[in-house]
Amino acid sequence: MRKTWVLDTETKGTGAHVVPLEKTLQPFGSEQDLALVELDRPARPAEASAPRAPLRFKVVDVMSARVLAEGIGTRATVELLEGMRSALDARIYVWSAKMGRWRLLTLNERKALWRLRGRTALDQGTGAESAG
Repeated sequence: MRKTWVLDTETKGTGAHVVPLEKTLQPFGSEQDLALVELDRPARPAEASAPRAPLRFKVVDVMSARVLAEGIGTRATVELLEGMRSALDARIYVWSAKMGRWRLLTLNERKALWRLRGRTALDQGTGAESAG
C-alpha cells in the first residue's frame, strides 16, 4: 500500500519533518484539552488585632539640635508646634515599635501635623461649651 507523505512545518524552531498525510488531516478537536487544576489554600488563621498603641513623637529643634520633647502624644506635639514659625523649624520623629527606633516624619506628614495647630484650643473650647 502506498502512503503519501507531506512536509510538516508546524514544529517550533527545530525544523520541519516529513509525516504521513493522514496525521496532518486529523481534526484539531481530537487533541485533549488541558485539565484545569485549582489548588485550595489552607484557611488563614484569624489574627487577633491588638489595639494600636498611641503614636509617640520626638521633636528636635533644627537650629540648636536640642530635643524639645520626647515620647509625647499627638496633641502635645501640635501644642509644641504652635510656638514655632514654620513646619521646618523642627525635626519631628515618630516611634516605630516595629523597627524599634525613631523614624523621621516625611515633609507631608510634618505639614499634616502643622495644619492641626490652633485646632486643639478650638476643640477644648467647643467641648466646654457643649458640656455647659
